[in-house]
Amino acid sequence: MFGDSFRNKTVWLSGHTGFKGSWLAHWLLSLGAKVHGFALPPNTQPALFEQLALSNRLSNEFGDIRDAALVKKSILNAQPDFVLHLAAQPLVRLSYQQPLETYATNVMGTAHVLDALRSLAKPCAAVMVTTDKCYENREWVHGYREEDPLGGHDPYSSSKAAAEIVTSAYRRSFFGEHPVKIASARAGNVIGGGDWALDRIVPDCVRALQKNQAIPVRNKTATRPWQHVLEPLSGYLWLAAVLANPKLSPYDSKQISSAFNFGPTHESNRTVAELVMEVLKQWPGKWEDKSDPKAVHEAKLLQLSTDKAHSLLGWSAVWNFPETVARTAQWYHQLSEKGDAKLAQDLTSRQIEEYSQRAKQLAVSWAVH
Repeated sequence: MFGDSFRNKTVWLSGHTGFKGSWLAHWLLSLGAKVHGFALPPNTQPALFEQLALSNRLSNEFGDIRDAALVKKSILNAQPDFVLHLAAQPLVRLSYQQPLETYATNVMGTAHVLDALRSLAKPCAAVMVTTDKCYENREWVHGYREEDPLGGHDPYSSSKAAAEIVTSAYRRSFFGEHPVKIASARAGNVIGGGDWALDRIVPDCVRALQKNQAIPVRNKTATRPWQHVLEPLSGYLWLAAVLANPKLSPYDSKQISSAFNFGPTHESNRTVAELVMEVLKQWPGKWEDKSDPKAVHEAKLLQLSTDKAHSLLGWSAVWNFPETVARTAQWYHQLSEKGDAKLAQDLTSRQIEEYSQRAKQLAVSWAVH
């Protein structure tokens, strides 16, 4: 898979203690990569990072992405072949409470990684991860394309739009003839086993179901392009692989050194209520409407066009909406029932294998190279 691009290669991965970062670190290790993680300690209890025992399986460095000198020192010491920058303040509602911390982490943190890469004098493929919320959301029924205007109503969304602008400016200003190649990846609303964050619908479901309580749903009509966490991660990995090895794609490397959307198929654009009902098919329970008319603004409708990723990278989504929710709920339910210390690793590895085999059956590019 991925053209065997990661075997025995060093990957500097920021945000490796988070939900997406932990899945990505686990996958990279299975691909034979040497992973150097840079992040704050996990901020949830439990934490997937600890459930997967990642601190014992990779080079683990606790550090703050807002510390420019520390970021530069970490990257130059690691001398990576790949950089995957995931570290972020990822919550919309928290960004209203902590706007300055959100901008410092998401905008300046990205700038710190990019600036450190200017001093890396070796070939390296770097993917800066942002979000689907970086677009100026006009509640369109059609998907946003990479060239659509960036923006954001809330501090989180606007911080990610700014991170995209910073990435584009650095790429054009400093990395034209540089051995480091830069791209960015936009995805959002991922679900999957091991997300324990507050203020997210799937963890809210799990916490309520574990206590035999009704699931609190605050925004039941909001529509999102739900996708399993492995979908965008396969995109990040394949984008990085093609950046590093242009022979994996027939397109010019300058076209690859750009922004890409990674999202699910159109049928996965479902309401929060539909998501909750799908979870309850796997783990019976009940839910209750907790809508608050005074709640802070959150987008009602948002979806991405993935035509560019499909055309230039041969990437496409693998699991449909019911499959995505089923595997997510099963991960939590099986862990809750058995509670075995090694079970989280086994469940995660099994789902990566099932996802990869399905991608191979569908002849998705990264799975057949």
